[in-house]
Amino acid sequence: MSEKSNMTTDLALLGVLAVLWGASYTFIKIGVETIPPVTFIAARTLIAGTILFAIIRWRGLFMPRDAAMWRRFALQACLNSVVPFTLIAAAERSVDAGLATILNSTSPIFTFLLTALITRHEPVTTRKLIGVGAGIIGICLVIGTQALGGLGHELWAQLAIIVATISYAGAAIFGRGFKGLDPMLPAAGSMLCGALILVPVGLVVDRPWTLTPSLASILALLALSVFSTALAFAIYFRLIQSLGSVGTTSQAYLRVPIGVGIGAIFLGESLGPTAWLGMGFVVAGVAAMTIPVRRQLPAS
Repeated sequence: MSEKSNMTTDLALLGVLAVLWGASYTFIKIGVETIPPVTFIAARTLIAGTILFAIIRWRGLFMPRDAAMWRRFALQACLNSVVPFTLIAAAERSVDAGLATILNSTSPIFTFLLTALITRHEPVTTRKLIGVGAGIIGICLVIGTQALGGLGHELWAQLAIIVATISYAGAAIFGRGFKGLDPMLPAAGSMLCGALILVPVGLVVDRPWTLTPSLASILALLALSVFSTALAFAIYFRLIQSLGSVGTTSQAYLRVPIGVGIGAIFLGESLGPTAWLGMGFVVAGVAAMTIPVRRQLPAS
């Protein structure tokens, strides 16, 4: 296959990934209508982890056996699934899927802030600082109307999504420590560890055998687990190998209009003028953080 064909395939997969992750917020919104957030996310991690594990075995790979690596998987699970998945699911009981998409897309901005403050492995450039500023302005515009109205329940839900986004940023930094492993291994390991943490909690807190979830919620859970988690992870790690981490993270701003559009079409959601303006700032900020700079060739 030619290099042009490979790039076309990669760009098509990048678009698919943006759609899968953009749709996840609508799936969550539908799912938590009749399934409590903890049980919903416990089922999501269990189903996705089982599928990823099956893919690993199909590829002839084996999960690590040392306890230290599984402890790392467990910490990654807390940062990348247990805390953020649950917070977002709980928040979407009162926050629109479109707004959740916008707020959660700012993870590259928080990743940069954490690396600049803690690990300092990335250079602080003017463009990145402008991107951070634009993203923060966008967040303030999106949640600003709620803040002016007082500390209502919806504001706290939006702040929970911000905390989830910061958790994702921490996961991205911690995940750098898995270099040398096939990327599918920490993905499956963290999902399975997340299920081990959340399933017992869900059994105690929600008593799922007493629930009567709607068919729409069950289908949303399956779609979220199979397509927006397991399949999305498989595509993500495929793109990491071909486009690299910077190119792959570009889906962070691609999924914003996609996620908002899906919420508008299937849930009848709409954004106010301030939220639209905030979305513009967020997209611009994330783009500034993730689009690589073309290097100038030296004059001959």
